[in-house]
Formats: sequence, structure tokens, C-alpha cells
Amino acid sequence: MRTTINIEDGLLERVMGLTGTRVKTRAVDVALREYVRLKAREELLLLRGRMNLSDIWQQGREEELDE
Repeated sequence: MRTTINIEDGLLERVMGLTGTRVKTRAVDVALREYVRLKAREELLLLRGRMNLSDIWQQGREEELDE
């Protein structure tokens, strides 16, 4: 998708340095993907202690062995 955005002075250059790319589009793409990955991880960590994954894991393992 093509879009026009205003980015704080120096921020894009910093992102390009951190991502190791000289292409602005690639740097923004990498940064956005990393942000989404980190937010998804945070959401999963918030679920810690709210679900009993051992039961779900065991049930999935038993179903896998039955196949």
C-alpha cells in the first residue's frame, strides 16, 4: 500500500540504522512488523496465569497420538 506519512526528524534515520537497511520503505516495514510482534507478545503475557495450558496441551497431545 502506498501512503504518505510525516516522521519526526532523525527518527527514520535511526530506524534505518537499527534495522541495517538503507531503504526507507524496508526500514518502516521492519519497524512496524517488530512493533506488531512485540504487542502480540505483550497480549499473550497478560494471559499468563489465566489459562491452564497444561490441560490443553495434554488434550492436544492425546488427540495427536490417536491420529
